[in-house]
Amino acid sequence: MLKRVHHIAIICSDYEESKHFYVNVLGLNPINEVYREERRSYKLDLEVGGHYQIELFSFPAAPERPSYPEAAGLRHLAFEVDNIEQCTAVLRKKGAETEPIRVDEHTGKKFTFLADPDGLPIELYEV
Repeated sequence: MLKRVHHIAIICSDYEESKHFYVNVLGLNPINEVYREERRSYKLDLEVGGHYQIELFSFPAAPERPSYPEAAGLRHLAFEVDNIEQCTAVLRKKGAETEPIRVDEHTGKKFTFLADPDGLPIELYEV
């Protein structure tokens, strides 16, 4: 049966902008990058916390996917962080806009959101 999530695939509208965001702003580690001529598409494998987990794709003229109002499908991508205040301060210095830090009423844990260049909500959750 299922063991854990192997990877998450994200299709972006501007490959270089999204690559910069995920690598230089969020600090994910690139593992492998290829250009697939037959699809006119880049594929970038990214490592999160020592595990291969995110595939970043570009496709020509990919349609937009609505995020707001709430739409069926993937709602957001969430990352664990040790210190949310420190993490958001670093992200803001790199130009990211984060929402105010809130507290999960069910767990008492701190969390916040920001968005990737295509508007995909990204949650930071303090563990």
